[in-house]
Amino acid sequence: MRLRHLIGVTLAAASLVACGGSKQETSSTSAAPASPGGATSGQKVDTATAGNVKGVVSLEGTAPKNEPIKMNADPVCVKANKDPQFQETYEVKDGLGNYVFDTPTTPATIDQKSCRYHPHVFGIRVGQPLEIINSDGTLHNIHAMPKINAEFNTGQPIQGMKTMHTFDKKEVMVPFKCDVHGWMNAYAGVMDNPYYAVTGDDGSFELKDLPPGTYTIEAWQEKLGPMTQTVTLGAKDTKEVNFTFKAGASTTN
Repeated sequence: MRLRHLIGVTLAAASLVACGGSKQETSSTSAAPASPGGATSGQKVDTATAGNVKGVVSLEGTAPKNEPIKMNADPVCVKANKDPQFQETYEVKDGLGNYVFDTPTTPATIDQKSCRYHPHVFGIRVGQPLEIINSDGTLHNIHAMPKINAEFNTGQPIQGMKTMHTFDKKEVMVPFKCDVHGWMNAYAGVMDNPYYAVTGDDGSFELKDLPPGTYTIEAWQEKLGPMTQTVTLGAKDTKEVNFTFKAGASTTN
């Protein structure tokens, strides 16, 4: 069983944070302004002295079984999934002081395909466009339920529909659900820096080009909660940080 984690970074007086989640292609390596649309005054990362953090997130013990999904209420969903489907149950924080980063202009995407959200967990930058796609020939809606950003609920009744959205504040994590198909859910880590990643199939992650400093790396999992470690990077340094979550130790998000 694969457990996806989103890994990210925080820096305050030379400190960082990382988190873990579900498979969304890693973070952008470009960088966003401290406040979207505002002036970019502050320190830029010197890549000549930047270092890397890499590691593995693993689970100790037997993972609980994912809940089966009952799609029989929508024949389009049933047809799109010949095999039984199960939930993808099992983040990254930041705050990089005076460092500033350019906001990515390439959209992150979330696709409603085969009556599931793809990806299930992903990272996106503050101010970066989010493209919402419906690839199914049935009604979907994507209902974002943030606590800090503005809530939105977008219906897409036509196959191939695309809409755009942006988040204007950092928030880890933002849950998504489909009010039409109750089994559909996803999570987005909205970051104000580029230092985040989602763990791979083997639990591995890497955060590249971090400025020298002491960082708190946080791994987040949707049922098992957050876990943190501290690491100090020198110039051009590479450190390994591993997380081991314990099965059955779930927390409330």
